[in-house]
Amino acid sequence: MSRRSQRKANTVIVLDFETTGLSPDHGDRAIEIGAVRVEHGVITDRFQQLMNPGRRINSFIENYTGITNAMLRDAPACREVMTEFSDFIEDFDMVAHNASFDRRFLEAELGQIRRGYAGEFACSMLVSRRIYPDAPGHRLGALVEYKSLPTDGTFHRALADAEMTTHLWLRMLDDIADTHRIADIPFALMQQLSTVSKASASAFLQRWRRQG
Repeated sequence: MSRRSQRKANTVIVLDFETTGLSPDHGDRAIEIGAVRVEHGVITDRFQQLMNPGRRINSFIENYTGITNAMLRDAPACREVMTEFSDFIEDFDMVAHNASFDRRFLEAELGQIRRGYAGEFACSMLVSRRIYPDAPGHRLGALVEYKSLPTDGTFHRALADAEMTTHLWLRMLDDIADTHRIADIPFALMQQLSTVSKASASAFLQRWRRQG
């Protein structure tokens, strides 16, 4: 059995970026990173830092995130923050809600400092669509309400969103374990689950349990 197949889904770093816009391909930069380290299902550390993207942010982003130009003026540069964050993530696998967005910004910002990462990504939003098909929606706020997850009511700040995503991820692991009787869920299972059709998700999990 490979080391990759043995890595567990309850040992991850859950992260969230706030940014100047939607795409680093269009020159957008990160303005805040929040992350939660989870080891064997227990939160063991957190990381949060504003970062100065070297330009002013527009009023939409200020209103959407609550992060102002005044707050960013004295924040450390993206390069400094991402160097520290690169050390924080080590070789952990990573989770984000709408992970394709956060993964693009992580890769772009690490690329600026000529660093990479060793772990892999899973998307809590895609997994939630497979195991909570009856939820009223699969945005983070809707799922927090649907599953009565801990929240202080703050959204669109990086650490707050990472905290809520962490609670969602751990709840999904518990629900999969309870419903499908799969213990010690591998990270690879969650990655694969996010790619199967919603209609076949239950059958996929049943097959995994029989083969496990």
